[in-house]
Amino acid sequence: MDKRDLAFDKVNYILLAVGMAVVVVGFLLMSGAGSTETAYNPDIFSVRRIKVAPLVCLAGFVSMIYAVVRKPKDKEEV
Repeated sequence: MDKRDLAFDKVNYILLAVGMAVVVVGFLLMSGAGSTETAYNPDIFSVRRIKVAPLVCLAGFVSMIYAVVRKPKDKEEV
């Protein structure tokens, strides 16, 4: 199989992996203890969970879209 036949190059895969890692970090930032019927946990409305984590996930998804849309640079044949 010739490398010209592939839709992605090495940089696309690296960007895709980095984007996926950023999304995972965003979901980890959203996680934590929740409230129960007997105990209220005000931490569920923290800035980290409500604002930071969704923005981190959004940045990861945007970078993954860029990795898919990015066209590999063609190398000239020698």
